[in-house]
Amino acid sequence: MKRRAFNVRHALVHAALIVLVAVVLYPVMLVCKKAFEPGHATSLGGSPLPEHVTTQHFRDLFGARGPHGELLFLRQAANSIIIALATTVVGVVISCTAAYALSRLRFPGRKAGLTTFLVVQMFPATLLMLPLYVILDKLGLLNSMVGLVLVYSTTAIPFCVWTLKGYFDSLPRELEEAARIDGASPWMIFRRIILPLARPGIAVTALFSFMTAWNEFIMASTFMTDESKYTLPVLIQSSVGQFSADWGLFAAGAVVTSIPVMVAFYVLQRSLVGGLTAGAVKG
Repeated sequence: MKRRAFNVRHALVHAALIVLVAVVLYPVMLVCKKAFEPGHATSLGGSPLPEHVTTQHFRDLFGARGPHGELLFLRQAANSIIIALATTVVGVVISCTAAYALSRLRFPGRKAGLTTFLVVQMFPATLLMLPLYVILDKLGLLNSMVGLVLVYSTTAIPFCVWTLKGYFDSLPRELEEAARIDGASPWMIFRRIILPLARPGIAVTALFSFMTAWNEFIMASTFMTDESKYTLPVLIQSSVGQFSADWGLFAAGAVVTSIPVMVAFYVLQRSLVGGLTAGAVKG
């Protein structure tokens, strides 16, 4: 009797999860439907499967050319990759060192700094656009990929520092004490012992920094005025204007742009689960 009740409960849980997954995936399937469906307007039907299949939107996306004959998608995909990778490197390097210092050292202003990081995350990005625009203008970094990397890095670092600090807190201090007895320097302890053990937390930090730069649109469209330096989100948004909208092209761009993030999630899924759970145990 108990086994039968367990099987029924197990089946109900699985059925509920299937329904929830279907609800979450339904909008994504509608976007994929429009990407492969002919026509520019959105379909009013509720079916997630297209009646007719075409790859014209993808051909238009990859074949679009700029004023000098360059392939816009390839150029702006390269811009997005360079900016996202640079943001990831800067974010990981700064977050690792800052989080380790906040986790292991006790110094004046430590708690105030952590609180400031948390408070900064509460402000929307649009609130920071004006001061960031003025700062980049004074530094001569407007319409520059370097300036955009600096903006994205400063946006991602507070969350990354909190995540890594929680992970560093969960690592036993006895390992560092044993290394000091053997004559290891603080830098060697950090590089040879702490960083290898913190790979799951670093994976979370790296992925968040990458996604911050890869998916962001508002700042990229505000700080970049040269079409050759646009990122993919800006290119995709250009297909939807005030008086006309090519939703098929928009959907095709959204599908293609999401592929690198999905691949990164799949490759790092084990590290992501370990990093998120360990970082949430101790703060």
